[in-house]
Amino acid sequence: MASTQQLKSRIGSVKNTKQITKAMELVAASKMRRAQDNASRSREFRNLARSILTRIRELTDVSKHPLFTKRSIKTRVYIVITGDRGLAGAYNSNVLKQFTRELLDDQAKGVKSQAILIGKQAVRFVGKIEGCEVLAAYTDFTEHPTANDINPILAMITEVFTKADTDVVDLVYTEFRSSVVQEVKTDRILPAAFKEIEISDDMQQAIFEPSVQEVLDKVTLRLIEVQLLQAFLDAQA
Repeated sequence: MASTQQLKSRIGSVKNTKQITKAMELVAASKMRRAQDNASRSREFRNLARSILTRIRELTDVSKHPLFTKRSIKTRVYIVITGDRGLAGAYNSNVLKQFTRELLDDQAKGVKSQAILIGKQAVRFVGKIEGCEVLAAYTDFTEHPTANDINPILAMITEVFTKADTDVVDLVYTEFRSSVVQEVKTDRILPAAFKEIEISDDMQQAIFEPSVQEVLDKVTLRLIEVQLLQAFLDAQA
């Protein structure tokens, strides 16, 4: 039987552990709230970016613009966003399962698959499979990404797309809905305005100055950047 002194020592250890755990919980809750706020605040901007690109496509001929070019799909680049660590429930496994389904679909269609990997979990996973060329891998990615942080990735995908080294670029990530609801998604960001979306009445009446073509040339890359950044913010949340 443990002595009184030993029992008191154990009780003290349990209390200390409880205090440490509570502090860790408060820190995690604060980080989570910040990540959720960042994702929620910018989502409307992402949706607006998609609307603008779609509206521009309706108003002018974008077929010759290098970021709107549609080609038959022979090569696909994926940007796969996972975490660096495990112990996150089904977060990483759900993204990797979706990525696996996409790869199998590519193989069945004779499409070459390439990937830009974000997070140690994605890097480890792709290292164990065949049939996917890794263009770049990023680990220990910042918890609060900005446009500057994602610029190297943006530059890479726009370069391989404009050079016709790939025909499409897809994002595989987790979209944040609430603390208990997250959805794994595959979104296409190149070619621009690939997906048909509903245009609001305000956007239908919007005037593009100095001209639609000028706006097309100046802001297309920035609007693609917005969609890429939103995927990172959602994944972080």
